[in-house]
Amino acid sequence: MRVLVIEDDVMLGRALVQALDDAGISVDWVRDGPLGAEAAAIGGHGFILLDLGLPGRSGLEILRGLRAQGDRRPVLVITARDGLDDRIAGLDLGADDYLVKPFEVKELLARMRAVLRRHGGQATSVLSTNEIALDLSSHEVRYRGASEVLPAREFALLQALLERPGTILSRSQLEERLYGWGEEVESNAIDVLIHYVRRKFDKDIIRNIRGAGWMIPK
Repeated sequence: MRVLVIEDDVMLGRALVQALDDAGISVDWVRDGPLGAEAAAIGGHGFILLDLGLPGRSGLEILRGLRAQGDRRPVLVITARDGLDDRIAGLDLGADDYLVKPFEVKELLARMRAVLRRHGGQATSVLSTNEIALDLSSHEVRYRGASEVLPAREFALLQALLERPGTILSRSQLEERLYGWGEEVESNAIDVLIHYVRRKFDKDIIRNIRGAGWMIPK
């Protein structure tokens, strides 16, 4: 999954980038309201972490603009504003959750998983098909009786494919999901990740559709 962080606090922004990266999540970070609105409008991110007190344009304005355009991507507000009216305003404008600073990274990640569950209509933080189960909290994969805890990038690859089982994702679509702005991506990076995952389990865990991309059957 690729996340957009819109946060002007440098220390917190750096901590979020590091924590999300450690969790296998690709991150793009912008530090003011106008850049945040522009980055959100470009798309490509599956989740947005949004501060409210931003320079140039408030987080509430950004959120209002996204929802007015029909953008339904998950948005979790992270802010120092803990007043009831602020929380109500954010939630009424379409925020999926609200987390007051300071907070523990573990809670942030748990809340993100809960939001994703609600968006996906799931009861647990597990993405699954008939043969595969991916635990989003532990990064454990179970497939045909085998079980492995995957490194961050391999986990992100399987998550991208399992979020849309039966759908073919091209190389460029997978790169967009797995890598942030400015990251150097080798031409065979996706092939290497797929090779590592198949080596741990079986070549059939990820199907190649020649000339189109890769998929996981439903």
